[in-house]
Amino acid sequence: MELGKVIVDGAEARGMQHCETTALGVLLRHRGIDLSEPMLFGLGAGLSFVYWDSKQMPFPFLGGRVKPFELTKNLASALGLELSVRETTSARKAWENAASLIDAGCPVGLQLDSYHLDYFGSKVHFGGHVVAMYGYDEHDAYLIDTDQQGGTVSTSRSSLAQARAARGPMTARNRSFSVAAVPDRAGDPSPLRERIVPAVTACARAFLDPPIANLGHRGIDKAGTLVRGWLRRTEDPEVDLPQAALLMEKGGTGGALFRNLYRDFLGECTGLVDSPRLRTGHRLYGEAAPLWTEAADLIAKAGRTGETRYLDQAGTVLGDLSRIEREAMQALSLLGDEDPRPAV
Repeated sequence: MELGKVIVDGAEARGMQHCETTALGVLLRHRGIDLSEPMLFGLGAGLSFVYWDSKQMPFPFLGGRVKPFELTKNLASALGLELSVRETTSARKAWENAASLIDAGCPVGLQLDSYHLDYFGSKVHFGGHVVAMYGYDEHDAYLIDTDQQGGTVSTSRSSLAQARAARGPMTARNRSFSVAAVPDRAGDPSPLRERIVPAVTACARAFLDPPIANLGHRGIDKAGTLVRGWLRRTEDPEVDLPQAALLMEKGGTGGALFRNLYRDFLGECTGLVDSPRLRTGHRLYGEAAPLWTEAADLIAKAGRTGETRYLDQAGTVLGDLSRIEREAMQALSLLGDEDPRPAV
């Protein structure tokens, strides 16, 4: 090891696609829990939808998952782990909170605004980004991010401090977090199938009965109506609409990524639990995922051409998606009523 360089042994990138599950995978593997990315996402009840717009926003935001850090809290609860979270307004204390865990040989999760990170390709403010930090030296911090952002990466400590201290939508106050086994449950990793039913039904019921019309299947239906007027919502459609489509597909905010993860989670579950309702959900999310890609492509095409017909088509696809996902979640919400048996 280089002089002044502190690195946690065994931390590695696994080519994951979503920031929060990427960081959680690093932290959990360090504790001896090695789960696939879809299983992390599904047990964390991560799937959702939000259509978010306000006068303060330059353009609407489509979110395909629960709010930042909710997945982490859900997953820790589902796995019976102790989640330790620290926040502070002090830059010095923020660094100490993270570095002390590295010094103790443990990776640490950080929530921050990706805009400030040196290696980040897309310079868009997103305060809900999550990374795992596994080392540092005098000048740089060593991070694990998604495969798209480079996996094992580094950024200057000054840029990291900016990213962690940023204020705005979805940001946290220099949040750092770690996970550990609850002392009286150490050595008691309950079978995954015991965790599946409560995680799936909680996710489904929240999706089916959202508190406001911008969320869940109602939010997708609302997006299908409002997207038709997006050319009137912007003064620069050639930038804003392709950017929205890029965030949907590559950033995963409202596109196919989270539907692919949830489809694959349900597929893994069907190998653990024998349930026709699980199989129905798996089939329907297999139908939904490519439709999200189609919707994003149509939105991008509308921005490039200025033709409203592509937004009308995207609205129709989103209407179909609202129906498909509602049907999937209706089946999954009843999973606990079946007394599902272990798959043979």
